[in-house]
Amino acid sequence: MTDPASEPPREHISRGRRLLILGICCMSLLIVGLDTTIVNVALPSIHNSLHASLSGLQWTIDAYTLVLASLLMLGGSTADRVGRRRVFQIGLVVFSLGSLLCALAPSLELLVAARVLQAIGGSMLNPVALSIIRNVFEDPRERAQAIGVWGGVVGISIALGPVLGGALVDSAGWRSVFLVNLPVGLLALGLTAAFVPESRAPRARRIDPMGQALVILALASLTCAIIEGREQGWLSAEIVGLFALSLACFAALIRYELRREQPLIEIRFFASAPFSGASAIALCAFAALGGFLFLNTLYLQDVRGLSPFHAGLCLLPMAGVTIVFGPLSGRLVGRYGARPSLLSAGCALIVGAAMLTGMSARSPLGYVLVAYFVFGLGFGLVNPPITNTAVSGMPSSQAGVAAAVASTSRQVGTTLGVAIAGALAGGGLSAGLGRGLAASGSPAWWVIVGFGVAVLALGAVSTTPWAYGTARATAERLRERPLPGPYAPGEAAAG
Repeated sequence: MTDPASEPPREHISRGRRLLILGICCMSLLIVGLDTTIVNVALPSIHNSLHASLSGLQWTIDAYTLVLASLLMLGGSTADRVGRRRVFQIGLVVFSLGSLLCALAPSLELLVAARVLQAIGGSMLNPVALSIIRNVFEDPRERAQAIGVWGGVVGISIALGPVLGGALVDSAGWRSVFLVNLPVGLLALGLTAAFVPESRAPRARRIDPMGQALVILALASLTCAIIEGREQGWLSAEIVGLFALSLACFAALIRYELRREQPLIEIRFFASAPFSGASAIALCAFAALGGFLFLNTLYLQDVRGLSPFHAGLCLLPMAGVTIVFGPLSGRLVGRYGARPSLLSAGCALIVGAAMLTGMSARSPLGYVLVAYFVFGLGFGLVNPPITNTAVSGMPSSQAGVAAAVASTSRQVGTTLGVAIAGALAGGGLSAGLGRGLAASGSPAWWVIVGFGVAVLALGAVSTTPWAYGTARATAERLRERPLPGPYAPGEAAAG
């Protein structure tokens, strides 16, 4: 039992200050989220400026999402141990420094390295910011509203990214998409120092260095194999070795985490079909989104010849419908459960992606925009039920950790979606990243259709009475052997 005398007294925070803290935390989510979508619009300009190959462009996106996915839980647990405000401030400094170095990068290699630094900073922002929100908003109803606002910023960053990125690239060049982070990051840093209180978990979870290393090696080797496989040869010793290393690391991770008292990833959760399904749905849905954004920004600019700004405007139907239907899907989940939203999402993702399988430079723009709208409808519907399905039937003390794995699955999915889409459409480079890319992009779109089919199938299976029965059984086993320590790291990463 924790000695209350060892915990600093919690100061009373006025409602106005709580709302200001919420705004500060949302600022961090906005810049981290923007850098997932805003850079896509700049890819053709980066290609021309730095003479980047298609795999180089893939690494520009995936270096960020891969590191972010790998370090989310570590960022949350470190903040609980040494102080949330302190780690949040360090994250803002590192993210802003990484953004500056991205803007100044004279070569693709240095740009990718700076993207890694950005992601390290980002891993200290989003999970820690949500943990700060949970600590500051003590009233459950007010906390739920604050987290709802937080979740809405995700949709805003998706919508704002392509348009803002296009406007910046058109007016000031691709480097400006990174410079835009600096004033926001510096403002958030100053406001954090002035208004955000320090807090720690009474009993922080132990750091799991071996588990963390295995996660990084498994994801990095898998991503590298997919990105480099087309050029190196899928059956070459290097690529086969990378796939084998990834498989071995995943196997070792499962074996090691099952034997650890305070694991980085709680493997026992996967006995719950809703939890396993939600994690897989998150991976598939965000893989579809990652591939969608990567392919379409290149298609709109290099195949259709649109400017970056007009390419961003064309993506607005997808982003706009995501913003509108995200909250509506949340209400559907609250009233009817996750099943209707997941099934509808899977169908819309399938139809939207299938409409794009045969697009070319001569495809009517109206047709393309309708396809974007349908795809965005699917993506908007799928987001809210992921966390709901992940935590279905879980004890409340472990709900945050369950949601954290789903959140990590989102980032892993984005990473793999970009890698797979680029690998399948890579033949387009032989024609100069333009018409050839359009001609070779059909297989990549069929894979995205496959991701939609997976969302539909997993949504159907993971929301059945049998599935909820496995969730109840898993919850009972977890109650019999409670997990040690508080679960703020997982709760923090849930966003």
